[in-house]
Amino acid sequence: MALGIFMKGARVSNPRSIHPIFTARSNPLIITFTSSLRDAVAGAETLSIEARTIGELFRKLVERYPRMQEHLDVGVAVSIDGQIYRDDWGTKIPEDASEVFLIPRIQGG
Repeated sequence: MALGIFMKGARVSNPRSIHPIFTARSNPLIITFTSSLRDAVAGAETLSIEARTIGELFRKLVERYPRMQEHLDVGVAVSIDGQIYRDDWGTKIPEDASEVFLIPRIQGG
């Protein structure tokens, strides 16, 4: 089954606020969500998460925001410093990653 990340419309008074999810990483990542994925994370535009791999990032998101699972089941891509990853859950996230975006997977061929 192909997995990915998607979010839908935001409903939050301050969508630019950053909500932390704490774990063991020296540098928390700032994860940015496209508007179509935001409903699954309580309308947040960004979240601060400590994760070493894409799989750990997804697992922590689903633990905190169970509605993310349905988006992962449909398909979500992760952009780390401009490089797009699809279905690469074991990929390590560089300690110095500066941009991490979760985006809906584009279907087609």
